[in-house]
Amino acid sequence: MTSWIDVVGLHDLDLLLEEARGGGARQRTLSLGFRLGGLAALERSRVRLQARLDGRWAHAYERAQRRYGRGVVAVRDRVCQGCFITLPTCAAASRDSLTVCESCGRILSWR
Repeated sequence: MTSWIDVVGLHDLDLLLEEARGGGARQRTLSLGFRLGGLAALERSRVRLQARLDGRWAHAYERAQRRYGRGVVAVRDRVCQGCFITLPTCAAASRDSLTVCESCGRILSWR
């Protein structure tokens, strides 16, 4: 069973990988004298974590990630912070389970 923590962990790993691969941040870090290592370990961790996800949630996450650059977004006062649509009241009842925004398809983080 896929947990909310697994999806958010995958999202966090993707953000770390994006930053580590990015040219500007990478060059600044190297110019400060820091050595960048561990990219392969991050990629292996991502593969392992993605394998633990249920197929439905992996697909929803990957689709939103490709389309918007962020697969998981916060919810504040029943408003999706990805597309800024007000979510129905019944969506708030499922805060403890994984939910997808009906408008943009991103996975919602109620925490």
